Amino acid sequence: MTPTRLTRWRRRVLRRGALVIAALAGLSPWSAMAQATPPSAAASPAQAVYTVSVVPQFPAADIARTWVPILERLGQQVGARFELKVPRDIPSFEADVKAGAPDFAYMNPFHQVRAKRAQGYVPLVRDTELLTGILVVRKDDPIRELKQLQGQTLAFPAPNAFGASLLIRAQLDEVERLRITPFYARTHTNAYRQTLAGKAAATGGLRATLEREPPEVQAGLRILFETPGAAPHPLSAHPRVPTAVQQAVQAAWLKLAQDSSLQTSFQGVPMSRPVKADHARDYAPLERLKLDRYAE
Repeated sequence: MTPTRLTRWRRRVLRRGALVIAALAGLSPWSAMAQATPPSAAASPAQAVYTVSVVPQFPAADIARTWVPILERLGQQVGARFELKVPRDIPSFEADVKAGAPDFAYMNPFHQVRAKRAQGYVPLVRDTELLTGILVVRKDDPIRELKQLQGQTLAFPAPNAFGASLLIRAQLDEVERLRITPFYARTHTNAYRQTLAGKAAATGGLRATLEREPPEVQAGLRILFETPGAAPHPLSAHPRVPTAVQQAVQAAWLKLAQDSSLQTSFQGVPMSRPVKADHARDYAPLERLKLDRYAE
């Protein structure tokens, strides 16, 4: 076997091994492929390795396509290696963060509130644009007012999805005084299809996730309601990550967001205009909304 063919064979074995390990660990194949690092980018013996878990709002393949280029460049800037982890679904992500498994995590605002309580996660950066939840119905559905949802089944990605579930359910219950039956589809993509298929009267989601759906899905849905805005998803660090590394990641993230070659990736996060995040200012006020009563 020639040296070139031997190198290719070794790479195939390493990739297959990563997929097998992922299967045994309960991760999706795309999660493993996102973590697989080319030989040229392999960490040196002295280089620190940090895990980055991303809430699975989008399909794993899309998350990998968006995050891997950013994390590779982030590693070059910080002098460390960042491995992407994409849990199978939102409940799995929540369990990992509650246990403090990932070093860094991109999470929704309510996740941040709970992660701060449970593990002390520190928010580093967030987008400038405020987060709102949307409630969509079939485009041809006669529903035009929220009160028409009384007694209906509504689909949501997960109980603790912030804009797509908690804000909407609080609005329907506390303000509109509506009683609905929630159905949790585990992902945004699945939730939208519940309404398209006529299995739910409406679906809670986000503009960002709706805009990532195929054209035929977007064309089949209509926004019925949008919630007031709140500080959006942060990228947060577990307190075991050295403060110097947290600060380096924060500074590098803000710098990389200005790089034109990464604009598409940052838009896909979505965090196209990031700013420094602060828990007391951005997320602690959510405690007053008493969202725990709607969470699991």
